[in-house]
Amino acid sequence: MRQEKKPLPQGIPLIKVVERKLKLPKPSPRGSLSLEEAIEKRRSEREFSPQSLSLREISQILWAAQGVSGAGGFGRTCPSAGALYPLEIYVEVRKTEGLEPGVYNYDVFQHALELTSRGDCSQELADACLSQLFIAEAPVVFLIAAEYGRVTWKYGERGLRYVYLEAGHCCQNICLQVTALGLSAVPVGAFWDRQVQRVLALPQDVEPVYLVPVGRSPIRRRPE
Repeated sequence: MRQEKKPLPQGIPLIKVVERKLKLPKPSPRGSLSLEEAIEKRRSEREFSPQSLSLREISQILWAAQGVSGAGGFGRTCPSAGALYPLEIYVEVRKTEGLEPGVYNYDVFQHALELTSRGDCSQELADACLSQLFIAEAPVVFLIAAEYGRVTWKYGERGLRYVYLEAGHCCQNICLQVTALGLSAVPVGAFWDRQVQRVLALPQDVEPVYLVPVGRSPIRRRPE
């Protein structure tokens, strides 16, 4: 059972409220780097500047992670076994223009965010990730989580493998999009599952699979 959602913040700029959700800017289908350049430049980086991310950057990364693409409005940016889409994407926000600190769930079809928990929990999240302190320094942490039952009802135990494969597809999309935006990221798989679930106030049937802290590198510049 999903927990009761808290009221949305008022007066946030650049965001249109859709029901109880915050509408994100439309993602762009083109960037300044080619796919080949993004693959070549992608590196795991664990140092982040104190600068915030923009809402447009958050929007673009979320679309790359799990957004709707193609004709008909049902295709996604990464493949999923049986088109069952077990992944849920959350964003732990510490410092982002236009968003108050808190945890947000990504609504794929409305391309919107829903605030699920208020407050800066970045230090608690870093502690849950075996005290990897750079996690608390990132302005944003993307969480790839899964509701395993969406797949295992059909594929049984093998469905677990399909979830992990899909999480890998999703994480690589995030990393390549981050690189194309001139940002920095590092995939993190070392954490205490239940502690991350508690810190981010996830529903009981949604379990963390992968974390990706994202920010600006102290030395990297945005693409021209």
